[in-house]
Amino acid sequence: MRGRTTTAAVAGLMLALAACGGQSNEAQPSASASAPAAKPLQGTTLEVAAKWTAEEQANFEKVLTAFEEKTGATVTYASTGEDTGAYLGPRIQGGNPPDVAILPQPGLVQQYADQDALKPLTPEVQTQIDQNYTPYWKDLGSAGGQVYGVLVKAAHKSLIWYRTPAFEDAGAQPATTWDELVGTTAQSLADSGTPPFALCGASGWTLTDLFENVYLSTAGPENYDKLSKHEIPWTDPSVTAALEKIGQLVGKKEFLLGGASGALQTDFPTCVTQVYGQKKAAMVIEADFVAASAAQSGAKIGEDAQIMPFPKAGDTAPVVLGGDIAVALKDSKGAMALLAYLASAEGGAVWAKLPGYLSPNRNVSPDNYPDALTKQLAQTIISAGEDVRYDMSDLAPSAFGGTDGKGEWKHLQDFVRNPSDIKGTQEKLEADAAKAWKK
Repeated sequence: MRGRTTTAAVAGLMLALAACGGQSNEAQPSASASAPAAKPLQGTTLEVAAKWTAEEQANFEKVLTAFEEKTGATVTYASTGEDTGAYLGPRIQGGNPPDVAILPQPGLVQQYADQDALKPLTPEVQTQIDQNYTPYWKDLGSAGGQVYGVLVKAAHKSLIWYRTPAFEDAGAQPATTWDELVGTTAQSLADSGTPPFALCGASGWTLTDLFENVYLSTAGPENYDKLSKHEIPWTDPSVTAALEKIGQLVGKKEFLLGGASGALQTDFPTCVTQVYGQKKAAMVIEADFVAASAAQSGAKIGEDAQIMPFPKAGDTAPVVLGGDIAVALKDSKGAMALLAYLASAEGGAVWAKLPGYLSPNRNVSPDNYPDALTKQLAQTIISAGEDVRYDMSDLAPSAFGGTDGKGEWKHLQDFVRNPSDIKGTQEKLEADAAKAWKK
């Protein structure tokens, strides 16, 4: 938990919104030259819950500190852990939710909207969204025609990070196709004595990201959309083909640091530390936010830590995006003021200066990003093309796509443990998907 108190005079809600990116026509109280500047939310306390820990949490807390200094509010942070739904569900049911929650899945927006647990955004917050976001990002925070959420953080999930010295020592080159990745790049590293991959298998969501990239590339965007909506079953041959590809990577013990057993005991971001801090492996398959942990491990982004686009496993070069959505669970002026701040270019700029962050806000200047690589990725997010797709598991009902020890997370972990059982994996995925979509 965190808390910070600042001293200031109390002002009203409209001033709070004006200070956080909204508009106000209210007359401002006069103050003498010696009086401290008015802080509109002095005396207001807020609790914000999100999944972030370690470096990602520390960076987000810097954004909250900037909000506190601007408004006089006191904000405490609670980490939900990886299973956000499991943390929030009992608190919502018990009538004690945090003021603001940051949801890692659009599916949770719909779920909580159906439970009447979300507060519709005020016009001031919606103004910020309309000014700063494309309709694509606005729709992801909406349910039933009502806007509930602000996309505060985007993720480019079609990346493989590698440690440059390990590649140089092995004479390995970044791959452009899946066959090159498993047949040449990974094999060269393994032959040199360096395990190619630190796989974050204990964090089931990382395995869904791997599947989605391979599936989008091999099955194509149309099938990706169908599977996302469960319009085709998980027993479909297109899923078989994707799992066969993944089996070429996870089925080779020498490709994974610690083998399958070690991979399934390694969470995110420990896998990043294994590559860049401990230098035990050469690559980690994950999104742009790897940069935060890589930098914390002492790697210089763009030099020691470089990226390759996720190699084509089929006809489509995959680009999978993700995002985190801030919603209000309490109807308070402080909650709406924070959402307005997070939706503003000002709030996004504070965050963009820190590693491991991409903003979906089109008015956050690229000059805020700390390196050329992140600037390039940010532009990809803003100018996403027709074949770009959103994280499939995050669009699914949470019971299937976002729950630890269940559904997609569990069955893909079991597949890493036994990649020869493709048919059994598909049957289990389909059984759980059918249950989840019936609810």
